[in-house]
Amino acid sequence: MFLAPTLPLQFPNPIAIGISPNIPESDSLSLTPHPLPKCLFKSIMRIPKKPASFCLALFSPDLSTSPSSLSPPFRFTSAILRKSDRSRSPGKRKGIHTVGSSPLHASYSMEKGYETAVGGDNSSRFSHMGSSDGGQQPCVWSSPQGGCKIDIRKQIFCNRSLNMKSILAVGFDMDYTLAQYKPETFESLAYDGTIRKLVYDLGYPRELLDWSFDWTYMVRGLVLDKKRGNILKMDRHKYVKVAYHGFKELSKEDKVGTYGNTLIRDSFDEPDYALIDTLFSLAEAYLFAQLVDFKDKNLEKIPKGADYSVMYKDVRAAVDLCHRDGTLKQMVAKDPKRYINEDTTIVPMLKMLRDSGRATFLVTNSAKPSFFHEGNRANLFEVDHESGMLLNTDNGSPMAQGGSVGHLHKLLSIESSSQVLYVGDHIYGDILRSKKVLGWRTMLVVPELEREVELLWELRDTRKQLRKLRNERDLIEDKIHHLKWSLKFEDTSADEKQKLSSEYNALESERDRVRITHQDAQRECHKMFHKIWGQLMKTGYQNSRFAHQVERFACLYTSQVSNLSLYSPDKYYRPSEDYMPHEFDIIPL
Repeated sequence: MFLAPTLPLQFPNPIAIGISPNIPESDSLSLTPHPLPKCLFKSIMRIPKKPASFCLALFSPDLSTSPSSLSPPFRFTSAILRKSDRSRSPGKRKGIHTVGSSPLHASYSMEKGYETAVGGDNSSRFSHMGSSDGGQQPCVWSSPQGGCKIDIRKQIFCNRSLNMKSILAVGFDMDYTLAQYKPETFESLAYDGTIRKLVYDLGYPRELLDWSFDWTYMVRGLVLDKKRGNILKMDRHKYVKVAYHGFKELSKEDKVGTYGNTLIRDSFDEPDYALIDTLFSLAEAYLFAQLVDFKDKNLEKIPKGADYSVMYKDVRAAVDLCHRDGTLKQMVAKDPKRYINEDTTIVPMLKMLRDSGRATFLVTNSAKPSFFHEGNRANLFEVDHESGMLLNTDNGSPMAQGGSVGHLHKLLSIESSSQVLYVGDHIYGDILRSKKVLGWRTMLVVPELEREVELLWELRDTRKQLRKLRNERDLIEDKIHHLKWSLKFEDTSADEKQKLSSEYNALESERDRVRITHQDAQRECHKMFHKIWGQLMKTGYQNSRFAHQVERFACLYTSQVSNLSLYSPDKYYRPSEDYMPHEFDIIPL
């Protein structure tokens, strides 16, 4: 059995899984775009008598374009991965088959050396994983040099114990997981396309065409307040700690007045709020902030009736149009190296998983939530190996039902959903649904984590100093409270009261000095991570809402999917010990 990854591009509709019993041998992996028909057929699968490939595809029901209207050269099927045969020795495994050809073709030879880059002037602080130009051997775990110390930026972190020996199949998302886009180019492309849709299709003023996109400004984990035009960052308790109206920071009074004085805690969920939990959402969040500022200054230029929430709806519609009409796909296909990072460790990772006796599969794109429900049924398409096109397999004949996660489990001989590990980058689309609905084990890909842990290492002394300042502030405040109590309730002489008052005033001045020093140092520390939003996984001293979601829904998390190649496929991942506040100062960290 083979399971096929699909095109490394973002589409709003299809989800695909490919299965193929007989595939010629090859030693390279090709990410090659092939067209998926945009129509929705109420069809079921007929098992062919001869060996054939199939692609299971789900589509959103609002599309009605005929498959014949899809124009070449866009193909959708790509690398086909074999379900492993546990009876075969690792040294006799067959290669990974390449299907089709097109302008978007990134081939990774199995004969090349592999590396995990650490780079930068700080590389001496981290363990090298191998370098093509540094003379070091690669440290892919299955290589003879494998098992070396792993750079902290490439480590896999564990929230819940996971014994890989219990995992029979490993599934992957495509976008920002197997296909690692360059946000500085890909998200700029999406932004520019969205602007054009707003102007030419939705009636926004042409001056928007002169706007530019700062891809570094927004971060994941933010929440958009659609009604008020605000962008929020909150902690794990849903307390808003940073808030902007467009690009203008809200004062503490406005922030507390809007979000801190309600009798019932706001859930900060749809439909009034939008969660920025994928890297694909950064461009639309930035554009929303621009439109909020533009509306506040140029109310007459905004389409009639377009309040903040309508503007956000228009942005979302424009983004979907960009994905649906092939705008992004065509540009990426012309110059894939401009938009996609080549990761030469993905192939050895997949091969190692296969050689270890595990099946691999891919579930991708935004119809994915529908796939995770057992009752849903979708199309099965036969893959034409000559053209790489997908063919409807019914031919007017009855076909066996398929197209849901239950069908996938049967194909993979999965008896328990906990035997599946699913790897993706999207908290809600990938991790939450696959875990809560299916019970799959999960690994979240967080590319931002590499820079985050690097800065944590660099700033470790600063963070220790911040803790000392915070403790010093607490001690001073305790002394102030005690003196205040003594002055109010104890019967003392006038001279003693004067002495206590002087001491009280001196402590208040010292407290203010320490408070300001602490606040300024903390602010500068957070700015090292991001000039506006601070550390991804923290909001002040609390875990951020994003970090809380990672902890709740991801069994494992790491910076890149290929980090799996650095660990044994049979590794037992164990979490670090949890600490409660009463243990923190007792147990050495």
